[in-house]
Amino acid sequence: MRKNVLFRSIAAISGIAMLASLAACGDNTTASNSGSNGSSSSSDTTTSSSTPISGNFNGAGASSQQAAVEAWVAGFQGTNPDAKIAYDPSGSGAGVKTFLTGATAWAGSDKALADDDVDNSKSVCAADTTAFDIPVYISPIAVVFNLKGISDAGKHINMDAATIAKIFDGKITKWNDKAIADQNPDLKLPDTAITVVHRSDKSGTTQNFVSYFKDQAPDAWSYDLSENWPNSVGQGAKGTSGVVSTVKQADGTIGYADFSAAGDLGTVAVKVGDKYSEISADGATKVIDDSELDSSVKGDNRVVVKINHATTTEGAYPIVLVSYMIACPQYKDTKTAEFVKSWLTYVTSSDGQQTASQAAGSAPLPDSIAQKDAASIEAIKTK
Repeated sequence: MRKNVLFRSIAAISGIAMLASLAACGDNTTASNSGSNGSSSSSDTTTSSSTPISGNFNGAGASSQQAAVEAWVAGFQGTNPDAKIAYDPSGSGAGVKTFLTGATAWAGSDKALADDDVDNSKSVCAADTTAFDIPVYISPIAVVFNLKGISDAGKHINMDAATIAKIFDGKITKWNDKAIADQNPDLKLPDTAITVVHRSDKSGTTQNFVSYFKDQAPDAWSYDLSENWPNSVGQGAKGTSGVVSTVKQADGTIGYADFSAAGDLGTVAVKVGDKYSEISADGATKVIDDSELDSSVKGDNRVVVKINHATTTEGAYPIVLVSYMIACPQYKDTKTAEFVKSWLTYVTSSDGQQTASQAAGSAPLPDSIAQKDAASIEAIKTK
């Protein structure tokens, strides 16, 4: 899937300008310097406000969401031109931490809130309420590689879960290893050393990636689930862009990144049932449609997906990132509440999801998830 390059370029320029204002913006209790009343209805999935939103508002978090957020900002400002929105793609862990200090109106995260985070959010949410998380961005995680004669020829490499896990654990070190070659009889694989590239920063993308190993290749991956990379194999790079840039620099490299950032790198086709699924947004949607919500999470209004990595649905791509936006049901500042309610309504609307799909290649939210999101957004009090 090729991305809308012109749209991304415009959005990126806008993003740079917005990020420059980050330090000047207030916290989530006084996030608006000026503005007017605004509200939204999440009974449908369109943005509706009696008065356009205005003021300065900050978000921070998952770098995987960056391209989508830039596109959402441009779309939201089309009907709210006086809303100044800055997003710092500092990573999921950093974004949640910043939100819990009260410095941002919302956070982006590639993992659901931990119980401690829910408890700590009482200090930034009003009326003794706690933060909630809703899915806003669904995308496959690409296993990207740079291998002369293969990736530069536009070819995929087939791998099952155990093979990918062993590569990232340093147990498979050559591209022509029998475990890889047996799954790719039509490819002439070189005797090139494999160099693993992983995230060096705390990352929800990392946790989503290795959770696939934990579920589908437990004998090959013995590490505890974490946002931090668990071993010393290969080399680390900061953020999604850092991983992609590092993989591009040398022959024989392999890493993982949100599909929106994969570009022209080679991608692994993952074994599902008896077949191999190439990465696609549609494949990600199929997995989420075959997954359930986690009803055991702590707190109210939360919509957390339990990804079914064991899906056998034809065409499904099981290494999937579900990325959330985190917000309060009540804010200490009314204008912030009005913004967040309107902003989340737009992001999760059919227009917002289509905008993200065009800009970042993400999969639109299934209707069942969008309806759950709408109920949580509706619970945000603006008066």
